[in-house]
Amino acid sequence: MNSKVVKALNDQIQAELYSSYLYLSMAAYFADANLNGFSHWMKIQAQEEYGHAMRIFDYLNERNQRVELLSIQQPPKDWSSPKQAFEDAYKHECYISDRINKILELAIEEKDYATQNFLQWFIAEQVEEEASVNEILQHLNMIEGNTGLLMLDKELKKRS
Repeated sequence: MNSKVVKALNDQIQAELYSSYLYLSMAAYFADANLNGFSHWMKIQAQEEYGHAMRIFDYLNERNQRVELLSIQQPPKDWSSPKQAFEDAYKHECYISDRINKILELAIEEKDYATQNFLQWFIAEQVEEEASVNEILQHLNMIEGNTGLLMLDKELKKRS
């Protein structure tokens, strides 16, 4: 594997672990606000992001490449509202999508066909991630008052 691609994938492990950390921070924010459905949703999202990091970790190992774990910055811990948290989550998912697209561009440039194939799962996953967060954000945009917020909170508890 090309060293540039290996570096980009190691950097992406860091980004995915930060994503997990960010969503755990959001889960803590929601739990503190007694929005346990929102907290539950974010905890599951954090687990998914950790899984993404591990998928890249395993891929690098399968390709006999060295995984380099980089430091993870502290995420924010407070948001002005549930809507603001989901706006930030949506922006973050778009950012992650852009990162993965750039790694794919690099793999194409370097003629790394195995990595191109590997990244196709992430491309599809990011479409799903953006849509999922955006759907909740759009629901939050429609809600007026606490009754709607509590109804959405109850709905989010059902995520498995």
